[in-house]
Amino acid sequence: MRNVIRFIDLFAGIGGIRLPFEELGYKCVFSSEWDEKACDTYAANFGERPAGDITKIDAADIPPFDLCLAGFPCQAFSIIGKMKGFADTRGTMFFEIERILRYHKPQAILLENVKQLATHDKGRTFNVILNRLRDIGYFVKYKVLNALDFGLPQKRERIIIVGFLDETLAERFDFDFERKPYDLALIVENDTDVDPSCFASDFIRKKRKESVKGKKVFFPSVWHENKSGNISVLDYSCALRTGASYNYLLINGIRRPTSRELLRLQGFPDSYKIVVSHADIRRQTGNSVAVPMIRAIAKKIDVLLKGAVHNATPKIAGRRQIKDARTLSA
Repeated sequence: MRNVIRFIDLFAGIGGIRLPFEELGYKCVFSSEWDEKACDTYAANFGERPAGDITKIDAADIPPFDLCLAGFPCQAFSIIGKMKGFADTRGTMFFEIERILRYHKPQAILLENVKQLATHDKGRTFNVILNRLRDIGYFVKYKVLNALDFGLPQKRERIIIVGFLDETLAERFDFDFERKPYDLALIVENDTDVDPSCFASDFIRKKRKESVKGKKVFFPSVWHENKSGNISVLDYSCALRTGASYNYLLINGIRRPTSRELLRLQGFPDSYKIVVSHADIRRQTGNSVAVPMIRAIAKKIDVLLKGAVHNATPKIAGRRQIKDARTLSA
């Protein structure tokens, strides 16, 4: 009897969702990512290059698997973006997941997106997604989680969707996690070890210093500039973003985070290889996931899924619904 649980990694990015499941001994049998630079990082760290554009891959060409992981593109639903949802090509990528799920019917799914997905178009977009998953046969639970609660000094709120074909497993799954403290000091490198290119100009540093007059300043800290130009001095980073202003986050008000610090802010280990430019890492970490958050979820899925993969055919949900564990964050 095969006892290794197989999974696929869709919209894989740099492997933030894959990492915790490999730690549990799961085997990745297929991955897909269209961005070439992200594929470079992924290949350097996992020893395989993801397949390209998922829209051009036939579901029949994907090996059988037990678990589907997918952090599908979030820009179409992000408050930072234009919130076009399914009107944006990136928003339609969920239907690629649906296509593959309908063909393979894996035992479990783990999907991740921005928290705005739940409220986009007054909730109608999210209801489409939930109804499609239920129609395939999944009993689904979901919740908005914050990376700050999982030991990372980054305020990053994401909606997590977990589903099982087996109703019993779904009922036993919960989003109850013990909150873990974070410590920015564990993330920040010594300034003497930082490349000079990361330091802001004298003009920017002077402007930041003037902006925090009268505010409590402490070290280490992250100085965050919002869209209105207001500066907050925090003991954590605001959400890493792709395409954000180059100086929107400054460590101690004087420099930008290094590539290693950006990876640490997402929970990647220091053994994680950097093989692309700093600009690429900025983009890749902005698109990635909080690894400790996924790790906590993975452990709960693992407890339920191991030993259940080869059991009798599960009860199929059809259009029935179990009571949702939505309890979405305010």
